[in-house]
Amino acid sequence: MSEKVLTTTNTDTCDTFCYDEALVQRVQPEMGNVDGVELIFKALSDATRMKIAYALTLEKELCVCDVANIIGSTTATASHHLRLLRNMKLATYRKEGKLVFYALADDHVQQLVSIALLHANEG
Repeated sequence: MSEKVLTTTNTDTCDTFCYDEALVQRVQPEMGNVDGVELIFKALSDATRMKIAYALTLEKELCVCDVANIIGSTTATASHHLRLLRNMKLATYRKEGKLVFYALADDHVQQLVSIALLHANEG
């Protein structure tokens, strides 16, 4: 009778299962702090919304019509994406007569977009 030996070629996993109980007990309760944060990344994971967010890092404020022309879409499409960014608290808006202007909500959003762009452009 032959015995089968299972070998793995993955170098990105542990060969044995063990853990530091004190470390786990210290870090695990903190996991609730990230609840909902994934929604920010989900909102920015769409290429069109990321382009809009990036455009808003280049200009402090943009009209919906300008955004539509920048991204090459209809005003309805631009408005839809801007509204989603606003609902996720990533952008703010103001009305001036019949025009609607959008801006990034705060410096944190600008930093997040800028850091993501820097990281993407690294070697």
